[in-house]
Amino acid sequence: MTGDMGKRILVVEDDAAIRRGLADALQFAGYEVLEAGDGHEGKRMAVRTGCDLLLLDLVLPGPSGMEILAAVRLTRPSLPVIILTARGEEQDRVKGLTLGADDYVVKPFSVKELMARIEAVFRRSAERGRDVKRIPFNGGTIDLDRREIRFDGGGREEITERESDLLRYLAGNAGRAISRQELLDRVWRINPERIETRTVDMHIARLREKLRDDPAAPGQIATVHGRGYAWAARKA
Repeated sequence: MTGDMGKRILVVEDDAAIRRGLADALQFAGYEVLEAGDGHEGKRMAVRTGCDLLLLDLVLPGPSGMEILAAVRLTRPSLPVIILTARGEEQDRVKGLTLGADDYVVKPFSVKELMARIEAVFRRSAERGRDVKRIPFNGGTIDLDRREIRFDGGGREEITERESDLLRYLAGNAGRAISRQELLDRVWRINPERIETRTVDMHIARLREKLRDDPAAPGQIATVHGRGYAWAARKA
């Protein structure tokens, strides 16, 4: 198993033995590795260095992994992030994915599993559709390249990369009810059985707010009871 030539991975992990083991395994697989042993150094390196993927422990001295993830999504929204969590920290995994992590692995994990997840995240990043640039909706236009919503009467609203991917999938299947499980599988690219589906609901609620879609009677992202969500095509 060989890593993508020239790919650089930043490992932020305070346990020196785990960090060193990860670095050795990644280097053996062909990746270039950067290391940080606390939240302060991890945050600085994640924001400023030219890494291609971030392996991020959540419990760190100094700024937490969640704080680092939030900072990364503000400054480097497209940087792939895989969070490292301990067993039983389901709420942390949900929060991490909600903040924009691409995947997670649960300690203890095998090197084989980790490498497979890294390769999958890199592959998804490369394959992420860029064909759809703009999505018209009733009230404005979504610019996926700029990751912003522009309203016909004036005004703009920024969206995250995850929200952009979610909108792309919903609009690409306009008029069809899409289950939460399908969204987790096709947008989050994770096994729907491994996470609560409310992370989808949280993203939908946030998008409705940004789209100025009435939460009491949403017309753009409709709730199809018992089935999921559906995107309404723009009316002529």
